[in-house]
Formats: sequence, structure tokens, C-alpha cells
Amino acid sequence: YDRSPENFNHEKKFDVILNMEIVEHVEDIPKFINQSTKFLKNNGLMFIATLNQTLKSYVFAIIGAEYILRWLPIGTHDWNKFVKPENLEDICNENSLKLKSIDGVKFNPILNKWKLSNDKSVNYITKYKKS
Repeated sequence: YDRSPENFNHEKKFDVILNMEIVEHVEDIPKFINQSTKFLKNNGLMFIATLNQTLKSYVFAIIGAEYILRWLPIGTHDWNKFVKPENLEDICNENSLKLKSIDGVKFNPILNKWKLSNDKSVNYITKYKKS
């Protein structure tokens, strides 16, 4: 499904919800997570991939990807909407989501491949379980 949570049938529940590369584009992250959680079954998993709010993420995701490499249209990202992992965890905890794992995600432009990493300073992916 590819709808925003508020435009969804509230009776339908899912085992897994993927919020991949969307959180950094929404106006109200706590509301978005709250609405998304309503569709998650108890003990269900929510994966959230997003951008950290660091100087490095600004340099790589905005200056690098938008202005230098032109991988994305200029203005795609607003650094003020990037979210630190600890802030995301606080929001998720308020919605009965418990952090199970967090990994950095790095892109290798030479190999044109993404891989998991310990470095969460730019991109990261989390796995939460609804309790």
C-alpha cells in the first residue's frame, strides 16, 4: 500500500509496516508515527529508515546528493526535518514501539551498492516492535 496513514482503513492491521525514507519528509513526525502504529498488530514490526540530523548528513544528503551529484532535485530534503535516532526512539516509545535494532546504512558509489554499517551519522534504519 502507498497511502498516508490518515487515509487508510483503520480496521486493517499489519504484521509489518515499512516507513522507508519517508519520515524526513513529513510535517509532523510524532503524528505520522502515531497514525502508522494504529495499523500495526501487537508484536508487529515497524521498520523506519531515515536521515540523521548531523552536519555530515547535511553535507552528504543535501549538498552532495542534491547540489553536486544531482541525484535528487534541489530542495528534496529539509535538514530541519531530519531526525536523530534518540529523538525517533522517544517518539516511538510514546507509541508503544520498542527499539529492537538500529544500523547505519552507507552507499558505495563505486560499487553502486548500499550496505549496513555501524556509522549512523547519515542514513540509518531501525526495527521497532509494538508491545
